[in-house]
Amino acid sequence: MSTEKIATVKLGTTGPTVGVQGFGAMGISEFYGGTDETSARDTLEATVEAGVTLIDTANVYGRGANETFLAPFVAAHRDEITLATKFGIERTDDPKYRGVRNEPAYIKESVEESLRRLGVDVIDLYYMHRRDPAVPLAESVGAMAGLVAEGKVKYLGLSEVTGAELREAYSVHPITALQSEWSLFSRDVETSAAGAAAELGVALVPYSPLGRGFLTGSFTQAETELQADDFRRGMPRFTGDNAGRNAALLEPLRAVAAAHDATAGQIALAWVQQRARAHGLTVVPIPGTRRRSRLRENAAATRITLTLTPGELALLEPIAGQVAGARYADMSATAAARE
Repeated sequence: MSTEKIATVKLGTTGPTVGVQGFGAMGISEFYGGTDETSARDTLEATVEAGVTLIDTANVYGRGANETFLAPFVAAHRDEITLATKFGIERTDDPKYRGVRNEPAYIKESVEESLRRLGVDVIDLYYMHRRDPAVPLAESVGAMAGLVAEGKVKYLGLSEVTGAELREAYSVHPITALQSEWSLFSRDVETSAAGAAAELGVALVPYSPLGRGFLTGSFTQAETELQADDFRRGMPRFTGDNAGRNAALLEPLRAVAAAHDATAGQIALAWVQQRARAHGLTVVPIPGTRRRSRLRENAAATRITLTLTPGELALLEPIAGQVAGARYADMSATAAARE
């Protein structure tokens, strides 16, 4: 079956041309319950068919297993995709431990490990996954710039930084992309980072643009509907009384979706694209999925972008301000904690 390819866009002023929507591979390895590897590989193939070319992973996903899983796909499609991975979140044998490391020696060690697991000579886009304020930003970005000079990385990105931090980093080396959570449910990035990105010509790469699946209606109460090993069961927005209150906020989203003969998820993705244009930003959301059908559904959302009316946008506008619960149980490593 042929699939219409999505449009393309230049990833900021300094980056490559990619599909206007990317793919977040995190859920293939863990976090969202068990994975069928055959289905996951089929979904990866569907990305190329749909023109979804920015493929996003990180060294922390599956403690390296995600990068290893992607390696055969990357080898088969190296000239067709833009490969992004990250460093900065440290895990150990303690399943509850999450550390943040930004020191230059760790960065150099991490890139070598990612290159080996992915089976590539160069990483297209290399992100600092989280910011450690104890390490001077200039030192970290300087080390990343060194990787560009060595030919191990083409472009640099940051994740979950403030506008001031983005400007500081850019003064050391051009930053191609900023990856932060952005959706109808999560708009912390609009506080300062979105404005700085627009000013500098940095592309915004929203993760969790579907509110970790909640905006699609795929679940309404994490504790009773999701698998025991699904990390959303520990996220404040999806559990306890918060889950019920937040599910009730989605009625306007469903109404707009019905008016467009679209799904709630497609409207949520179209909203991100349209909101970004209002900020003068290039945006490439990276929704994740393990199903080919959902990948195609998400890609089709890029063709709804121009048709959300001012009235519909106004109907959707209040949702974020009414959301109950924080994005994470511990927000200390996010940009919101440093604003």
